[in-house]
Amino acid sequence: MTDTIARRFARLRDRIRRGADQGSLSPFYALSAVGIIMIMGLLVDGGGALNATNRATGLAQEAARAAGQQLNIPAAVEGTDITVDPDAAVAAAQDYLAAQNVTGSVTITDGGQRLEVTVHDTYNTFFAQFVGKSTISVSGTAHARLHTQAGG
Repeated sequence: MTDTIARRFARLRDRIRRGADQGSLSPFYALSAVGIIMIMGLLVDGGGALNATNRATGLAQEAARAAGQQLNIPAAVEGTDITVDPDAAVAAAQDYLAAQNVTGSVTITDGGQRLEVTVHDTYNTFFAQFVGKSTISVSGTAHARLHTQAGG
């Protein structure tokens, strides 16, 4: 057994001296590179999708603000009710979303006192497209409520 170990060391020593190393670490580096690229792709595309979601939420907030400014003027002037004009509010929100090149939905509840805007958008991936996922769907939602008195 000692003779076998000595022969193996002698062969290894000769191989090192001749420079006949066969590159035994090459598969390790190749697999490591693939793993690193996959992690980079997850970080880049995951971060991009998160940014797209934040953008969708911001656009929903702005659309809700635009819709909330469309008051029902006759009822407000009479002092009977402070609500939004449903048709004008939906149109204002949809116009804002169309100007930003996104789609969404607008819901008015509580008798015209509460608005909800949901924006739907997509994120175009960089790395995930190599595994067949070229876009990621994202959405953002915002709520707006009319206040009829200060601090209310």
